[in-house]
Amino acid sequence: MTITIFLASLLAAMAVGVPIAFALLVSGAILMWHLGMFDAQIIAENVIHGADSYPLLAVPFFLLAGEIMNTGGLSRRLINFAMTLVGHIHGGLGYVTILAALMLAAVSGSAVADAAMLAALLLPMMNAAGHNPARSAGLVAASSIVAPVIPPSIGFIIFGVTANVSISRLFMAGIAPGIMLGVALCLTWWLVSRREDVQPLPRRSQMEVLTAMREALFALGLPVIIIAGLKMGVFTPTEAGVVAAVYALFVSMVLYRELSPAQLYKACSDAARTSAVVMFLVAAAAVSAWLITVANIPQQVISLLEPLIDNPVMLMIAIMVLVMLVGTALDLSPTILILVPVLMPLVKTAGIDPVYFGVLFMINCAIGLITPPVGVVLNTVAGVGKLRMDQVVAGVMPFMIAQFVLMFLLVLFPSLVTVPARWFY
Repeated sequence: MTITIFLASLLAAMAVGVPIAFALLVSGAILMWHLGMFDAQIIAENVIHGADSYPLLAVPFFLLAGEIMNTGGLSRRLINFAMTLVGHIHGGLGYVTILAALMLAAVSGSAVADAAMLAALLLPMMNAAGHNPARSAGLVAASSIVAPVIPPSIGFIIFGVTANVSISRLFMAGIAPGIMLGVALCLTWWLVSRREDVQPLPRRSQMEVLTAMREALFALGLPVIIIAGLKMGVFTPTEAGVVAAVYALFVSMVLYRELSPAQLYKACSDAARTSAVVMFLVAAAAVSAWLITVANIPQQVISLLEPLIDNPVMLMIAIMVLVMLVGTALDLSPTILILVPVLMPLVKTAGIDPVYFGVLFMINCAIGLITPPVGVVLNTVAGVGKLRMDQVVAGVMPFMIAQFVLMFLLVLFPSLVTVPARWFY
C-alpha cells in the first residue's frame, strides 16, 4: 500500500505539471501523512541535510569547468583535433562526432552541454556534406550521452552520494564501458552510412594533425590529471572538481586568452543556475529517501523480487527493464534519486557488486536521455539543429538500439565491466 501511495502521489503531481523536485516533496509529505507522522520540521531537516554533503560540492565545480571549457575554446579545439584525425575517411564527420563526444565527455560530464556543442558545430557540416539530417542529429544525440558514463560524471557523483558507493571507484569503472559505447556507435554509424553518397573532408597533412594536437594538448591534459590524481590518491573527487575548474580557467584566460571577464561571469552564472537545480533536486529527494526507508519500502521490493535474488543475472535484467521504462519519463538525476534508495538494498542482498551495478544503472539512465517522449538530449539536439522531434527520434533509433544491446551484453558478462575497473583502480 505504501508503494502505491508514494508512486501514485508522485506521478499525479508530475502529471499536473509540478516540477520534479516539488513533486518529490509533495509525495514525501503525502507518504508521511499516510504513516501518521507528518511533521514539517522533519521535512525541513531532511531537505537541509540532503544538500549538506561534501562529495556533492564536486557538482558545481565540474559544471563550472564544463562551462569555462565551452566558452574558452577548449571544447572547440578538441573537436578540431578529432576532425584532423578521422574527418577524411568515408562518413568521417560521423566518426569525428563520436571521437569528439568521447573527448568532451572526459572534460565536461554533462550530456546536454556536449549535445548543444556538437550540434552547433558539427550538424551544419554534416548536412552540407550530404548526410541525412535526421540520422546526423540522432548520432549527435547518441554520442552525447557517453558523458554521464566517462569520468568526470555528474551522474556518478549523485549516484555515489545516494548509494554510499565510492565515487572514485565509479569513475574508474566507467572508463571502459564508456569507450565500448563509442565503439558500438562507430559500428552502427558504419552500417547506416556506408550507402550514403557524401563528400569527406580533405585529408590533413601530418603537420596540420600535429598542430591541432598541440592546440588541444592542454584540453586533453585535464582528464589525464583527474584520472591520475584520483588513482594515485592525490585528491578526492570533490577536490578534482576544484582542480578541473581552476585548470580550465587558467588555460582559457592565460594560455588561450579566449575567455573575457564578461564571458567568465556568464559561465559562472550558468553553472550556478544549473547547480542550484541539481542541488535542490537532491535536497528534495532526501525527504523521499528517508521516508522510503522509514516505510520499509526496500524490504517490500525485495519480497516482490525475492524469486530472482538467487539469480543475479535475471535480477539485473529485471532492474534494467524497470529503469528503461522509468527513463522514458524522467531525467537522469530524478531517476537516480528515486530508484537507487529502493534498489540498493536489493542489489546488496543479491550479492551484486555496487560499483558494477552503478555503472550499468548509469548507462541505462544515460540512454534514457535519448528515449522519447521526454529525452532531454533529444530536445536539445532538435532545438539547436532546428529539426522536428520526430525526425530526431527516427534518426537516433539505430544508435539507441545498439547502446541497449551493449548494455544487456554487460549484464550477461559482468567481467567486461569489473575486470577493466580493477585495472584502472
